Amino acid sequence: MSVDVSAELFTIPLEDSRYIVYAPLRRAAFVANAEVVNFLADIKAGGLDQSADPDGSLAEFLRRLEILDAGEEALPVTEFAGDPEPTTVTLFLTTACNLRCTYCYASAGDTPTKNMSIEVARRGIDFVASNAARKELTDFEILYHGGGEPTVNWRVMVDSFEYAREKAAELNLHVRGASASNGVLSDAQIDWIIANLHSVNISFDGLPSAHDKHRLTVLGQGSSHLVMHTIGRFDEANFPYGLRVTVTRDQIARLPDSVEFICANFQVEQIQVEPAYQLGRWTNAPSAETDEFINAYREAQQRAHSYGREITYSAARLGALTNHFCGVSQDSFALSPDGNVSACYESFSEDNPWAKVFFYGEPEKESGKYSFNLPVLNNLRGLAVQHREFCQGCFAKWTCAGDCYHKSLTISGEEEFQGSDRCHITRELTKDQILERIAAAGGLFWHEEGTTGCQPVE
Repeated sequence: MSVDVSAELFTIPLEDSRYIVYAPLRRAAFVANAEVVNFLADIKAGGLDQSADPDGSLAEFLRRLEILDAGEEALPVTEFAGDPEPTTVTLFLTTACNLRCTYCYASAGDTPTKNMSIEVARRGIDFVASNAARKELTDFEILYHGGGEPTVNWRVMVDSFEYAREKAAELNLHVRGASASNGVLSDAQIDWIIANLHSVNISFDGLPSAHDKHRLTVLGQGSSHLVMHTIGRFDEANFPYGLRVTVTRDQIARLPDSVEFICANFQVEQIQVEPAYQLGRWTNAPSAETDEFINAYREAQQRAHSYGREITYSAARLGALTNHFCGVSQDSFALSPDGNVSACYESFSEDNPWAKVFFYGEPEKESGKYSFNLPVLNNLRGLAVQHREFCQGCFAKWTCAGDCYHKSLTISGEEEFQGSDRCHITRELTKDQILERIAAAGGLFWHEEGTTGCQPVE
C-alpha cells in the first residue's frame, strides 16, 4: 500500500522521550513517542513498517489530521511587485519626546528634533486615499508613530486627521486612525483621542516601580502616575487600547507581578510583552533575551489567564500563517518628518544607521505623488520567510515569519542571518502555544480543518 506524507512536518522534542509532531500548514499537532516519530520517518524515506501499525489505526489517525494522503499543501505566501499602492500611511510625526526612557530604541530627545509639516502629512493622506478609491475599497487608514512621541507634534496630528476626514468624505470613503503613545497626555488630548481615533497602543511597564525605573520624564522623574491616568480615562470611556510592556534584564523577575498589576487594575485585553531591544540608548545594556525571560513570561501568562487575559510576544503567534513578519516585506508605507518613504517603524529618519536598507521612496516635486526605488523595495520584498535560508528548518517559520529584520541587521549586519537569542524565545513560546491548543482540544491532538492559507501581517 502506498502512503504519502502530505504535510510539512516537524518533530519538537519534549521531556521524557516525547515529541510534538507538528504540521503547521495543516494546523495540526499531537504528542507522540519515538516509535511514532520513527514510523513517520520511515514513510518519508519511502517505506512503511506494517509491524509498527498492524491494524492501520495510526495511519488512519494521521490521515484525519491531513498528515498522510491529503494532497499538496497550499503555502501561505503572498508576494508583491511593481510600484506599491498602499491604503495605509504611517506618519512619523516627530523625533521629539516628553520622556527620556533609558531603553529608547530611537534615543528620542538626544538628536536634533525633526517635526513633520502638515503639507507632508497631506501628501501621504492624498496618496493612500486615492489608492483606496481606485481599488474601490471602503476605507483607508492613518497610523501615528515615529522616533519620538507622536502627540508632541499635536497640531499636525489633529489637523492631519481632520484633513483625512475631509478627503474621505470627498471620495465617499471612511478613515480609521490609530497611534502609538507613551501615554503621557493631557486630558484635552485624551478627550480628542477618544473622540477621533479607533485605538491606541501605550507603553506601560506594569508595576509603577518597574515603570519608573526606566520610563522617566525630561526632568528625570517617574511617569507611571501620568500613564495610569490616561489608561484609567480610556477604561472609563471603554476606548480600545493595547499595552506594550518592555522588559529589561534587571526587571525580568518582576514581570509576573507587573502583568498581574495590569490585569488587576485595568480593562486592557491586549498586553504585548517584549525584552528590551539593544538599540539606541540601550545598545550596550545587558540583554533580556534569556531563559529567565522565557520562564518569567510563562509565569506572567499563567497570571494573565487567571484574569481571563492573554499576553503576547510578537514573534510567537500561532494564530497566523504568513510569510511576512511585518510590513517591511509587504510594502509598508511610512513617511519620515521630511516626507520620504520608509518600510520600517524603527528606521524613522534618513540618518538612522540602516536607512539605506529601509527607505525606498521620495516625494515627486511636481505630481504630488511618490517615486520609488524598486531595487531597494524588491530587496525588502525578498525578506519574506520563504527566502531566508536560516529559517527553513524551523517549525515556527510560518508563524514567526523570520521575525524583525531590523533587529537581525543589528546582530548580523547584511551577512546571512544565522539566528539569535530571540529565535530561542520564539521557538519556546510557540511550543507552549501548540501544547495549549492540544490541551484545549481535549489533550490528544489539535486540528483545525480548512485553515491553510495566508494571513498578511500588518
